[in-house]
Amino acid sequence: MFFDSLATGAALTSSVAVGAVVVPGRVFEKGDLKYVILDLVQEKPRHGYEIIRALEERFRGFYTPSPGAVYPTLQLLEDLGYVSVTEQDGKKIYAITEAGREFLRGRENILHEIRGRVGGFWGGPSSPEANDAWASIKQELGEVGRLFASYGGEAMTNPDKLRRIGEVLRRTRSEIELILKDTGPVTQ
Repeated sequence: MFFDSLATGAALTSSVAVGAVVVPGRVFEKGDLKYVILDLVQEKPRHGYEIIRALEERFRGFYTPSPGAVYPTLQLLEDLGYVSVTEQDGKKIYAITEAGREFLRGRENILHEIRGRVGGFWGGPSSPEANDAWASIKQELGEVGRLFASYGGEAMTNPDKLRRIGEVLRRTRSEIELILKDTGPVTQ
């Protein structure tokens, strides 16, 4: 399944929320979401909000699809006969149909390509320590975004300050890249 095999792969280069900052781009290419949602409902039937939360959880909170993307995709999948809908406690529950399974089987190469694009960022099985570290990183990135919001105005038009911030970001990016490339023992 798509979600079970996303523990490795390329880094996510698309739109993600980082605290108060949204990094431009798209998490999924046009049409990708239907494959991801079908694979989710193949795991178990789900309602729309549950699909949104499952994706947010798997991206460790760095990406949450909008209802405006998920619900029209679910409607499309229903219209195509790839999911069936039942009502339970006032919620529409979506389950994959045999036609949906067949559709996915015929497009395993597309799922593989999507995995390659988002896999490195995907939240596969993780330890509590790794989850805490991700939460801390997300919080720090959010704090950086809040700094820009708090000290905007003059600070964001001062060429010297912007140059110095750029230098700090370049050094930080380089250090992070070295850490990510390091395959040796973890040092504190």
